[in-house]
Amino acid sequence: MRTDRTFTMLKPDSVEKGHVGAILEKITASGFRIVAMKLTQMTTADAKEFYAIHKERPFFGELVEYMTRGPIVAAILEKDNAVEDFRTLIGATNPADAAEGTIRKMYAASIGENAVHGSDSDENAAIEGAFHFAGREMF
Repeated sequence: MRTDRTFTMLKPDSVEKGHVGAILEKITASGFRIVAMKLTQMTTADAKEFYAIHKERPFFGELVEYMTRGPIVAAILEKDNAVEDFRTLIGATNPADAAEGTIRKMYAASIGENAVHGSDSDENAAIEGAFHFAGREMF
């Protein structure tokens, strides 16, 4: 089922480097409406649960450490075709492979520190949004 919402996280490197405002401006200038947003910090348990799909991968421990080292900005975005359009806006996971003008091309340092998360499906957008937000927090 296609929806008009997606989930994103501006990762700790984006917050640390002061890119939050510029990234949010790029998101809204691309036609997304922010329906929920908060600055928060994931605990180790949160990160392990959120990224459980990667638990058998060799980079899992490093991913959990990275995602818990500082605050993140979690947000739910709304736009027609939100998931696909946002994935296009953020660019490839590896910023070296990302298209010019994408968020990762502009703000990511590496595959590991890639600035932003974007849901990869409508189903995951709903799951990931619910992980970070209660229904009363979305507008």
